Amino acid sequence: MLTNSAAKSNFSSAIPYVTPFLLFAFLTYCGPIFKVPLLILYPVKTVLVAACLIRFRRAYQTEILVRMDWIAALAGILVFAVWISLDGQYPQLDKAASLPFGHESVYKNPVFLFFRMTGAVLVVPVMEELFWRSFGQRFLTDFHFLKVPLGHFSWFSFIAVSLAFGFEHHEWLPGIIAGVAYALVLYRTGNLFSPILSHGITNLLLGIYVMVTEKWVFW
Repeated sequence: MLTNSAAKSNFSSAIPYVTPFLLFAFLTYCGPIFKVPLLILYPVKTVLVAACLIRFRRAYQTEILVRMDWIAALAGILVFAVWISLDGQYPQLDKAASLPFGHESVYKNPVFLFFRMTGAVLVVPVMEELFWRSFGQRFLTDFHFLKVPLGHFSWFSFIAVSLAFGFEHHEWLPGIIAGVAYALVLYRTGNLFSPILSHGITNLLLGIYVMVTEKWVFW
């Protein structure tokens, strides 16, 4: 049974991993409620979440060792290929609108495009991998998650986090496959940079694909 001091200590340890994700989610869902214009909301969201990640960097900087990982890069490319190839091939639980961010003119605004790509490639992969793969997978293994080695495997945490990651997205099936792929590259190296790299490459290729084909539904 946890003492109050142990529970408080574990809560404090979780803050750097959870806060950026919760901030991103809060701004994503509350922005439209308060009718914040997208050209204001998205840059603000990207900058604030990036600042939050930088603020807490000392808590997890030893987990992210910047090393080229070609297998992780290949995994990111394969996830992108799966993501677009499965479009329309599985039941949609919550079909995204054809223009999820509003009028088409928003997508062609250079300010939006800059912050959308910057967020998708540089901010979101770090934020989500910290929350799902570093915190989530370890927390579901042991409440004292920092005692669990990064990349430690358990069937329960692997399946639960992969499913949760998938259903976080409108495209739930490729989302689950992506969650599995990113988990596997982490298990292989024990270095959080590997799934961050995979995730970033997937988002980069998906962003380029969306801008070239104007299939905004993927955003």
